[in-house]
Amino acid sequence: MADTMHSTTTGGPRHADANPVTRFFRATEIDTRLLGMIGALLIIWLGFHFLTGGLFLTPRNLWNLTVQTSSVAVMATGMVLVIVTRNIDLSVGSILGFTGMIMGVMQAQILPQLLGFNHPAIWIVALATGLLVGAMIGALQGSIIAFLGVPSFIVTLGGLLIWRGATWFVTSGQTVAPMNPTFRLMGGGTEGSIGATWSWIVGLVACLAIIAAIINARRQRKRFAFPRKPVWAEYVIGAISCLVVLGVVQVANSYYWPVAIARRYAEASGIDWPEGGLLISHGIAIPVLIAIGVGIVMTFIATRLRFGRYVFAIGGNPEAAELAGIKTRWVTVRIFALMGMLCAIAAAISTARLNAATNAQGELDELYTIAAAVIGGTSLSGGMGTIAGAMLGALVMQSLQSGMVLLGIDTPLQRIVVGAVLVLAVWLDTVYRARAK
Repeated sequence: MADTMHSTTTGGPRHADANPVTRFFRATEIDTRLLGMIGALLIIWLGFHFLTGGLFLTPRNLWNLTVQTSSVAVMATGMVLVIVTRNIDLSVGSILGFTGMIMGVMQAQILPQLLGFNHPAIWIVALATGLLVGAMIGALQGSIIAFLGVPSFIVTLGGLLIWRGATWFVTSGQTVAPMNPTFRLMGGGTEGSIGATWSWIVGLVACLAIIAAIINARRQRKRFAFPRKPVWAEYVIGAISCLVVLGVVQVANSYYWPVAIARRYAEASGIDWPEGGLLISHGIAIPVLIAIGVGIVMTFIATRLRFGRYVFAIGGNPEAAELAGIKTRWVTVRIFALMGMLCAIAAAISTARLNAATNAQGELDELYTIAAAVIGGTSLSGGMGTIAGAMLGALVMQSLQSGMVLLGIDTPLQRIVVGAVLVLAVWLDTVYRARAK
C-alpha cells in the first residue's frame, strides 16, 4: 500500500504529461499563491528601487522595513485565526494604543515609585501587565460575540471607539515617556539589535532547524505511509530556504551603526578611531526576532494543536463543528483573548520603538492588519489562511508605505493606495475561490 501511494506522487501518466514547471511545483508542493505573493513583493521592491533612484533596496532601508513591519506582522498572525472563523476584529489598533499606554504608565509613573528607578523587574512587570490587560479585553469582546450573539463587526467596532477613548482617559491625553532602558530594546535601534556574530549564529541555527524539520516531516510521512516528495525536491526546498535565511542575515549585517554613535562607542570603550571609520553591524533587530518567534508559535498552534484544528473546522462549517462536539463559543473566546495578547506584544514593540506611549499610537493599524491577513491569502469567507502568508502580507503593506514615503507621496494618497490594494486583494480572493470550486 505504501509503495502504491508513494508511486502516485512521484510518477504516473498525469505527471508525465505535465510540463516541467507543473511537475516541479507538484513535486515540491510549493504554495503557488504564496509564491505569487513573493513575486509581487519583488516587483514592488524593484519598482520602488528604480523610482527612488536606488534608495529602496539598501541595507538601511530594508533593515528599517523589517522593524516597521514587526508590530503589524505580530497582530496579523492572530487576525488569521479571527478571520478564519468568519469573524473580524476592528479594535486591534485601539487595543494596541490602550495596552501601550498601560505599559507606559506602569514604567514611567507607577513602578518606579514602588520598586525604585531602573529596577530590573520594571520592564517585566509592565510587559506582563500589558499582556494580561490585552488578554482580558480580547476575552471580554470574545464573550460578548460568543455568548450574547452580537456580531463581531459591531463588538469590535465599539471596541475601536471604547479603547481609543480609554487610552486618552488613562493620562488625560498626555504622552508618557521615557520607557525603561531594557524595555526599549524591544523596539530595535542601535542597541536593540543582536550584532553580526549573534545574527550569524541565529541564521545557522535557523538553517539547521529547517533541515531538521524537512527530515522529520519526511520520516513522519514514511511512518504513516503518506506520499513523500522526491528527494531532489527536499534538497531544493532546503537549499532555497537556507539561502534566503543567510541572505537576510547578510543584509542585516551590512547596515552599520551611524558614525556619531560608533564614535561615542569607541570613545567610551577606549578604542582608537580607525582611518576608514569603525564599522559595527546592527545585525538582526530584536523586534524582528520577536515577530519571527510569534510567527513560529502561531504556526504551531494553527497546524499542530487541537485548538488550531478546531479553529479551521469552525471556519469551514460552524454548524458541523458544533455538532461534532467542538465548544465553538469557548474557542471564539480564546481566539479573541489570544488576539488581545498579540496586540499587547505589538504595543510593546511600538512603544519601545517610540520610547513613548501616545494617544495616537496604533491608529489605522486595524486596516493594515486586516489587509495583511487578506493579502496573505486568508479568506474573508472563512476556513482558509496561513500565518506565513499573513506575515508576508504585512511586509507587502509596509513595503508599499515605505516606498511611497521615500517618493514623497502625501499621506492621503498613501491611504488611497492602501485601500485600493485591500479591495484588489479581496477581489482576487473571490476569483480564486470561484475557480477552486
